[in-house]
Amino acid sequence: MDSFLTNLKNIADIDSAVKELSLRINFTQSIESALLFCIKAHQNQFRKSGEPYAVHPILVALITAYFSNDEKMVVSALLHDIVEDTQYDLEDIRLKYDDDIAHMVDGLTKITEIREHEFSTTSSNKRLLASALSFRKMLIASIDDVRVLVIKLCDRIHNMLTLDALSKDKQIRIAEETLVVYAPIAHRLGISILKNSLEDLAFYYLYPQEYKEIDDYIKNYQQKIQLNFNNFVSKTKDILQKTGYIEEKIQILSRIKHHYSIYLKMQRKGISIDEVLDLMAIRIIVENELDCYKVLGLMHINYKPLIARFKDYVSTPKENGYKTIHTTVFHDSKIYEVQIRTVDMHNIAEYGVAAHWKYKNSEQLSQDINLDWLYALESSSEDPEENYTDAKQDLSTEDIVVYSPKGDTFTLPRGATALDFAYKIHTDVGNKALYVTINKTKKPLLTQLKIGDIISIKTGEKSNPRCSWMDMVITSKSKKAIKYLCSQRMKDIDELTGRNIINTIFSRFDNNVAGAIEVYQLKKVPHILDQLKNIKRRIEKNIRKKSLFNRIKVQKLTLKKYTLENIVINSNFSINSVSFDHCCHPKFGDEIVAFKEDKTAIIHHKLCDTAYEKIRLGHKMLFCEWVRDKFYIYKMVVSLPNARGEMARFLTYLASNEVTILFIEYGKEKHNESQYCAINFEINNSNQEKVEKMVEKKAKIIDFYSAKDAYNK
Repeated sequence: MDSFLTNLKNIADIDSAVKELSLRINFTQSIESALLFCIKAHQNQFRKSGEPYAVHPILVALITAYFSNDEKMVVSALLHDIVEDTQYDLEDIRLKYDDDIAHMVDGLTKITEIREHEFSTTSSNKRLLASALSFRKMLIASIDDVRVLVIKLCDRIHNMLTLDALSKDKQIRIAEETLVVYAPIAHRLGISILKNSLEDLAFYYLYPQEYKEIDDYIKNYQQKIQLNFNNFVSKTKDILQKTGYIEEKIQILSRIKHHYSIYLKMQRKGISIDEVLDLMAIRIIVENELDCYKVLGLMHINYKPLIARFKDYVSTPKENGYKTIHTTVFHDSKIYEVQIRTVDMHNIAEYGVAAHWKYKNSEQLSQDINLDWLYALESSSEDPEENYTDAKQDLSTEDIVVYSPKGDTFTLPRGATALDFAYKIHTDVGNKALYVTINKTKKPLLTQLKIGDIISIKTGEKSNPRCSWMDMVITSKSKKAIKYLCSQRMKDIDELTGRNIINTIFSRFDNNVAGAIEVYQLKKVPHILDQLKNIKRRIEKNIRKKSLFNRIKVQKLTLKKYTLENIVINSNFSINSVSFDHCCHPKFGDEIVAFKEDKTAIIHHKLCDTAYEKIRLGHKMLFCEWVRDKFYIYKMVVSLPNARGEMARFLTYLASNEVTILFIEYGKEKHNESQYCAINFEINNSNQEKVEKMVEKKAKIIDFYSAKDAYNK
């Protein structure tokens, strides 16, 4: 596709654009009509580059035709900007064409309208929220017709090809959006040609120096690499022909890894470009699936294989329908990647879901593509910022395939844990999981899974909220399930805690005052101090009405505030000490509960299992909270110059401003001019803006926010 895109970049007039389109698809009456309508509607409109605006929709239609022979998709591409940018509306399109085309144009117009909320590259929460909402709506707007997404990706390709005409800031913003949003969508749709092109075009603008280094290397060494590669290809052809695979029934193609993929591998593994093993690969295209395995056997017999790098996506396809056998072999002291697939597999790998429209006689090609990831977004969280994070995670990660003991296959993101697997099976399995056996060995639930693992989850009868694990699982389904389970547990704990505190306050008068709460028309006992005091007054008022004796007893129920070891206790009993139980070790800022034992307050983390049992059994409890306005916890990610002593100087500066470091993580990336540091800290200052300004004097802030409770995110 590289030469195809290069040619497109040089087309700047309507006649040339129309000529190229006519070479790609036959002009039916509908296409000719749409072409003339497009040119007329956009007459006297020009792009930032100076070219007539109509050139853009014509070239988007040309790119669409590259991936699809579907006439209606090409017509919709020609008309995709009509409603947004001209005097014509959707009804005009419906009258001229049909409901199907109008429906696609409407979907494309909705995405364009939503796009007015610009994607943010800053750490501004307001901008991030708008961007997240845009991202979510854009996806959901496309759910009912995947063709709209394919055309939108083609539109984005042409926009990226003409990015030079825009300002530097817009280039960066559009390139980042392309890398974060559009390229992963192309990947999930299985359209690798589009994905690779979008990634490389975005990479060129986002990391120009790194792009140039990789590009220069390929240009300088391609001849030498190709020469060695040709020897390997020649020997492979001889092997195949000697065993009966004649040239007419088999193809051998070569490919060089695209720039952004090379960059990611270098960063992920911390290696130089010379150490990238699969820089070049051959693709052997055979007639049927059985031939895939026969050719694999020939490769392993004649070359020494690297078994650890063998992947069989024919028997266990990826969720986007990708099927290919990958193997890596030694030849002449060099390492080569070999990919083996059928013609249909090749079409799916290159064109993904678009193969359905490009090869109309092969409808089966699109049936293997799983679009559940897209449809699931419709019922996802109402929180747009959370949805953005979840969707970006789910879209951009690589996949692994694991097995159940019965041999069923499951696709999970790389880095997924056994608990992610449990939630993949069913939410109840994840909620009730006790432990896991991986390859017949008992393991913890947070064990990271590897390709080919055979996994069995042992469950109990009850749900087990593990709120501190929310950040340790990686799939959005797991995170949401744990969050929901913990919010339900919190709700239960708050209600029971409130009742226990009320019962403790009135224990000299009645052992179960809270049992009659319905009398006071309250559905539950609040756990917030002001509300607690209010219900206490209502109960007292009712008690006083009954007798003089009761009135005297109630006078002794005044709550007194005790401050002990950073803990504030409100109680009508004398409390002279606090003790932190050994079972949960709550730290400053965690949500806590307190149990009364004589004159001591025993402090537990609110989500401690031991505490929960005591709460359920009705143990005497006290209202407690941390001393307020003493310390404020913030979290930040900063960028520092990648030079010796910079970290020490920055930490010294923070210490001089009375900052207490709670957590720090940093690392240097090869060839980067900066090092990134994640820091959690305490400071006696509630003004976040002032704290940020203090930090900015010595470091570039990438992200900065006030820390939330670790168990209540």
